[in-house]
Amino acid sequence: MRHGKKFNHLGRTAAHRSSMLSNMACSLIEHKRINTTLAKARELRKYVEPLITKAKTDETHSRRTVFSYLKQKEAVKELFGTVAAKVANRPGGYTRIIKLGNRLGDAAEMCMIELVDFNEIYSANTKVEAAKKPKTRRASKKKADAAPEAPQTEEAPAQEKAQE
Repeated sequence: MRHGKKFNHLGRTAAHRSSMLSNMACSLIEHKRINTTLAKARELRKYVEPLITKAKTDETHSRRTVFSYLKQKEAVKELFGTVAAKVANRPGGYTRIIKLGNRLGDAAEMCMIELVDFNEIYSANTKVEAAKKPKTRRASKKKADAAPEAPQTEEAPAQEKAQE
């Protein structure tokens, strides 16, 4: 019986699984997004998000703890440098999983897992939506007064050119 066994073993031994997740986490930190299967991405999210949270406090102990998981000096340096600076004010949810469809060979569900703060497309759209004011149904007097003034200001330079 598998009562209370919550994580996916991914059909691997414990050593293979831990080294695979470590390598995938290093790739995610280095490239900011990777393509993988949905099952691996869900396990990687559980593996990498606590490491990113630890990277927010740049102390020797947290660096050593993260290094024991990642085992790559360059990945730890990148995590505590650029990644930690970008996610400093985010309370969690550092990764996003986007489904891509099924793989041709074995029909496995494929997805892209990425670090949320490093996607300029999504962050640009949210800033534009946040900048828009909510629309009201009431007519504004300011807009009604401003509409007749706009053509008059354009006609004034045209009249001055005609007089010259």
